[in-house]
Amino acid sequence: MCLPSRPVSKTHSFSSSSSTIATRMINCILLFAFIFLVYLLISASRLQSKNSIHAYFSSSDQDQSKSLTKINHIVFGLGSSTNSWPARREYVKLWWDAQKMRGCVFVDHPLSSSENHTDSDLLPPICISQDTSRFRYTWRGGDRNAIRIARCVLETVRLFNASSEEVRWYVFGDDDTIFIPENLARTLSKYDHTSWYYIGSNSETYQQNSIFGHDMAFGGGGFALSSSLANVLARNFDSCIERYPHLYGGDSRVHVCVLELGVQLSREPGFHQFDVRGNALGILTSHSTRPMVSLHHMAHIDPIFPNSTTFSAVSHLFSAVELDPLRIFQLSVCYDRWYSWTISVSWGYTVQIDSRHLLLPVVLRTQETFRPWGQSGYTFNTREIHSDPCQRPVTFYMQHVSSSRHNGTIESVYTQAYENCTYDPITSPRKIQEIRVYSKRLDLDIRQLKAPRRQCCDILPTSSTGGKVMEIGLRECKENELIYMHP
Repeated sequence: MCLPSRPVSKTHSFSSSSSTIATRMINCILLFAFIFLVYLLISASRLQSKNSIHAYFSSSDQDQSKSLTKINHIVFGLGSSTNSWPARREYVKLWWDAQKMRGCVFVDHPLSSSENHTDSDLLPPICISQDTSRFRYTWRGGDRNAIRIARCVLETVRLFNASSEEVRWYVFGDDDTIFIPENLARTLSKYDHTSWYYIGSNSETYQQNSIFGHDMAFGGGGFALSSSLANVLARNFDSCIERYPHLYGGDSRVHVCVLELGVQLSREPGFHQFDVRGNALGILTSHSTRPMVSLHHMAHIDPIFPNSTTFSAVSHLFSAVELDPLRIFQLSVCYDRWYSWTISVSWGYTVQIDSRHLLLPVVLRTQETFRPWGQSGYTFNTREIHSDPCQRPVTFYMQHVSSSRHNGTIESVYTQAYENCTYDPITSPRKIQEIRVYSKRLDLDIRQLKAPRRQCCDILPTSSTGGKVMEIGLRECKENELIYMHP
């Protein structure tokens, strides 16, 4: 303590005592100054620490923004042929953006001058595949073009790995693979392109997976290779495919060569092989909460909208994709308490109303409106549909989608598909002629992409339409909100 002590001897002089007291006072002042200095240093350190933390989170936010994969980070390699390209190029035009995208369509022989130059500014460049006659192909009854298609991986990487623009991902598909580019880019944003990733999905049918592999990315649905993996794969690809002449397709060859590098498939359910026939409504209306990335085999299923050709139906779908790509086919379920209806909104495609309350797990099961290739079952849960169309849910198909310039609200309008059915004009959902769905553009960050959550819907009050129009709002569910059948 800085207190003068009592004198120990009465013989000390007054001047000696004063000197001692002065010295101790100086020491006290110095001690207090030292303590104050330490305090200032600690405070400054804490302030700097807080600033550093703030800077850390700010930089983390910036890094996350920078880490989002853009479409110009992706290079596409599409397998085609001189026979198939003229008929399928129109589908590629629906999703290809020549101003933003890079890639190549690989064909077996040069195209005629008219085919090569027609609308070439709206399509990927045409590349002639290298000769593959030196490789053996022993699948009986198969098509040795599979080797040429497999080598699209090697040839695409060689064309673009020295590009001055950054390449994060190489994405491959067939000429009838329809990609939704923004959804593809967002999906790949979840992954670090500097690590080795092989991303895609398998077939919807058990038989196809049993033959070709449950852990293989089917090429028709498309697959992605991180640039780091693709460059290593390209260096070893030819020596690898020489070991597998007995395989059927190009995607099988890519799969085994990736396996030889010790990499397995990272499944993303947004890639769709579509090994089905007939009406694909059941698959599309039960899509995963993950973004829809690709569609395949559209020419082998019924047009997805009634009274349409296959191409016009896909083109019509893209009118919704352009306004809100991440929301396309996303399913929201709500319940009408008054009529005990179950309402399912598959955004940009359909709204379905079942005239009874169904438990949510039942609603989410895929309706078997289609049939598989072959005789096998599926790789997902299904539910049978009623043999009588009048006993099935009433389906309303998307007619048009528009966005308000004033507040950004998106309105999608759905009208009822005609069925020659008798119904109760008071309680049947068939009395509704039109459904209007209101939403905001869906914009998911990486955290939401990694842990997706289904959105909620509300039936909005409408009093001036005579019960012929239903209005629905889509929104984020509240933290503790449940989607369930009301008692």
